[in-house]
Amino acid sequence: MPATPPTSTYRIQVRPGFDLDATAAVVDYLDDLGVTHLYTAPLLTATPGSQHGYDVVDHRAVNPELGGEAARQRLLRALRDRQLGLVVDIVPNHAGVAVPAANPAWWDVLRRGRDSTYADWFDIDWDRGRLLLPVLADDEAALDDLKLVDGELRYHEHRFPIADGTGDGTAAEVHDRQHYELVSWRRGDAELTYRRFFAIAGLAGLRVEDPAVFAATHELILRWAAAGEVDGIRVDHPDGLRDPAGYLARLRAAAPDAWLVVEKILEYGEELPDWPVDGTTGYDALAMAGGLFIDIDAEGDFTVLDTQLAGRRTSWENLTHTTKLAAATQLLAAELTRLAALVPEVPTEQARAALAELAAAFDVYRGYPPHGARHLAAARSEAGRRRPDLAAALDAITRRLRNPDDELGMRFPQLTGAVMAKGVEDTAFYRWTRFVALNEVGDSPTRFGVPPAEFHRFAAAQQVRWPASMTTLSTHDTKRGEDVRARLAVLSELPGRWAEQVKTWMEYAPLPDPAFAHLLWQTAVGAWPIERERLHAYVEKAAREAGASTSWADPDPVFEQALHDVVDLMYDDPSLHDELTELAAAIAPAGWCNSLGQKLIQLTMPGVPDTYQGTELWDNSLVDPDNRRPVDFDVRRELLARIDGGWRPPIDTDGAAKLLVVSRTLRLRRAHPELFTTYRPVPAQGPVSRHAVAFDRGGVIAVATRLPLGLARVGGWCDTALSLPVHEMKDLFTGRVYSGGETPLDNLLADYPVALLAPPTAAEEAVS
Repeated sequence: MPATPPTSTYRIQVRPGFDLDATAAVVDYLDDLGVTHLYTAPLLTATPGSQHGYDVVDHRAVNPELGGEAARQRLLRALRDRQLGLVVDIVPNHAGVAVPAANPAWWDVLRRGRDSTYADWFDIDWDRGRLLLPVLADDEAALDDLKLVDGELRYHEHRFPIADGTGDGTAAEVHDRQHYELVSWRRGDAELTYRRFFAIAGLAGLRVEDPAVFAATHELILRWAAAGEVDGIRVDHPDGLRDPAGYLARLRAAAPDAWLVVEKILEYGEELPDWPVDGTTGYDALAMAGGLFIDIDAEGDFTVLDTQLAGRRTSWENLTHTTKLAAATQLLAAELTRLAALVPEVPTEQARAALAELAAAFDVYRGYPPHGARHLAAARSEAGRRRPDLAAALDAITRRLRNPDDELGMRFPQLTGAVMAKGVEDTAFYRWTRFVALNEVGDSPTRFGVPPAEFHRFAAAQQVRWPASMTTLSTHDTKRGEDVRARLAVLSELPGRWAEQVKTWMEYAPLPDPAFAHLLWQTAVGAWPIERERLHAYVEKAAREAGASTSWADPDPVFEQALHDVVDLMYDDPSLHDELTELAAAIAPAGWCNSLGQKLIQLTMPGVPDTYQGTELWDNSLVDPDNRRPVDFDVRRELLARIDGGWRPPIDTDGAAKLLVVSRTLRLRRAHPELFTTYRPVPAQGPVSRHAVAFDRGGVIAVATRLPLGLARVGGWCDTALSLPVHEMKDLFTGRVYSGGETPLDNLLADYPVALLAPPTAAEEAVS
């Protein structure tokens, strides 16, 4: 662990349109909010126009579209003036190659092939012939559009280099002499000869296991760290690397004082490997904190509803096996082919089938020692159950996979992670729609809510093992924003009303895909009111991701028109619009209660809390790019100034109550980190104690309300109380002082559904 990890972070999607200078301009606001570190999207030069930065094309420089090095220096000065630190996002697994001319290393590889200085940078299977580039239209005559221009090959807007001495003749003749071959985009998934990030041909895998490649691609970031200009590093997608443990050991040695977190998605019950890092980027905490606010007792009702709507009982296990197998054999067919070639002792088609079945049966993203053997054994058993005809091939391959020094054993885990991501996150999450608040990265749709006792066990374990791990509720990768999920959690408290309402809507505005229709209506209620164009964009992306009634590769215009027609009805049909608005308004107050509760839990539980840009107010964002929309920081400044002036906002005013919770909590953590060094549950006593969750962090007590509709049905807190320390404690949100002992919750939570209690002196420092 670094000497001083961040107390908290604030994530900003630095991008063209909100560059480094724009980020510097909000540093004073971040300081006033209470954060200690700015946490940025990747800063290195990316594909021109990139809105996210995860497609780095040149590791030697700050992205000029963000303002370049001069703007980075201005940002650093702004941070230093406010004594804030900087956490940067890095992308070791892949590089952007969609625009070859923008990536000097890739351009040189295309021009010189295996003789390029950079030939070893990329994970290319040179033994399979020319490097295939899937850019052509799906048309046998596509190459007729290839042209020779200024010593380059051009295909519409695409530019490609020409090897020395090969430029004579027609464009087609020149093309045939190159180290690369331009092919139809449809051939990409099946035939590419380089490892990709998932199934994205424009992101080519890097070989950072090679010390020279590591040094070249990390030199600038590590120089910043050595100079004290970077305090923390977030590592994108370590599961894609050939040797994540070795990579992280090298990175830790090169940046020993940096706070180091990894985007490692842990399945339920999975432990983070004993890597030299400070923890994850917080998806595990997201699932636990959000799950507290879902009524576990409603699982059966939603299962019945899902069965009725779909017309059949859907098995999550069978669905994910289907979607993962499709990912392995279709989207990732090129990677599967490369692996099968490493098993000459097994006939090729059997090897492909066996590898695909093993990947589909893998219950985590990838296995790591010492637990990897257990996951492999479980996958072998399940694959054998489903495909007993492959027993011999499965046994032969499994023996190889047990050897960590075997090339097959090193590459297979890179496939399982991609299969899990594409098959589950990007497909099954959009098909299995029983209760979509659970369909989230790091969560499991089959785990219907989290009991308080389970949350406490998780938090106590985090305090012991990973006290500096990041916690979060929203990221650029979450499928829906934290406040959308919080409102959807309210539906778990009224399953009967929801079932009746959604059936009525689906009969009135039917879709041929009822499972997807259920996702659509849940999303609309969770995000309402939402701009029409945003909902249109979301449902089209979601339906294509699901791949059931339409897809990215083969869009179905009839289905998509029907989908858009239903969305338009939500806005244009008066009765439907009124019903949707009425239900959303009816559950909104309980949703706000859940939002404040899960936010306080996330900000105070063990770990380093991150606030995703804009989520200090109510935020109804959906999946990216919706969650990368511009943030109005002026509005947030004005509301924070009013709060600092003594205003105590009502819970229903513009999300200002959430800003109150965020600012006061972050300021307290910054001013008094010593009050957040242990973890102890504080049980409530009384007839409705299940509706409260509270814990003591070593001098600070956080209290939140859960299942607010159920609480209202029984008449409120009744005689339920919380036992407070004998000394005085002050609530940072209301200013009330409590003298200790048995404190009734109807008193403690009279104004807000949350409370944050601290010693009066510390509380006053955090408020001022």
